[in-house]
Amino acid sequence: MQRYAFPNIEQLSQAFADFAATTLQNTLSQKQHATLVVPGGNTPRYYLPALAKCALPWDRVTVTLSDERWVDVTNEQSNEHLVKQYLMSHLPSTTRFVGLKTRHDNPSDAIEEIHQRLDKLPLPLSLTVLGLGEDGHIASLFPGMNPDLLSRHHCIAVAPPIAPSLRVSLSLAMLAQSEQIALVVTGKNKRKLLDELTELPNPEKPLVWLLQQTNAPIIAFEMDIV
Repeated sequence: MQRYAFPNIEQLSQAFADFAATTLQNTLSQKQHATLVVPGGNTPRYYLPALAKCALPWDRVTVTLSDERWVDVTNEQSNEHLVKQYLMSHLPSTTRFVGLKTRHDNPSDAIEEIHQRLDKLPLPLSLTVLGLGEDGHIASLFPGMNPDLLSRHHCIAVAPPIAPSLRVSLSLAMLAQSEQIALVVTGKNKRKLLDELTELPNPEKPLVWLLQQTNAPIIAFEMDIV
């Protein structure tokens, strides 16, 4: 893992945007289409608008999510809502977006439909962007799950240990097969956790599962406070 630290969110956002744009452009120089996976959370509100300013053939890029809360897509807690507000609304209308939410009341009933959506993406995923939870979770893969059971489909239904809503997440296998992975880590506690997991990998942490299963280059963009 290559790690880069920044003094403020503006510099981190610009460095991330430059990296992501270069990665996608490199993919598009070899393939007709690329797939970009983005997370929810607070930090993407800063770096997604920076990425949207990059000059890319966005009509050849498909955007999807690393995970989704099982709420209406107009809900403020929805990752789709966030990504449409901070990224898609700034991109050409020809840019394709594939959400994870369905009409089903429970994500467990939606897995086959979401799997089929994801299976139609340009695969493998060109660039997957992830955050890091203070418990070591990535996307909506949490400690306590059995990583060996997460790869039957491209996605899984999740009942988080402490959270108000059910979720759906890309599977560990789907994430691990990405061509390139970017990790955006903000806050002292999360950076400290990343230090610990780098020095002494804890097999209970989902980030460690990913590090052990992927062959993709991983770039970490870090800062203490956001």
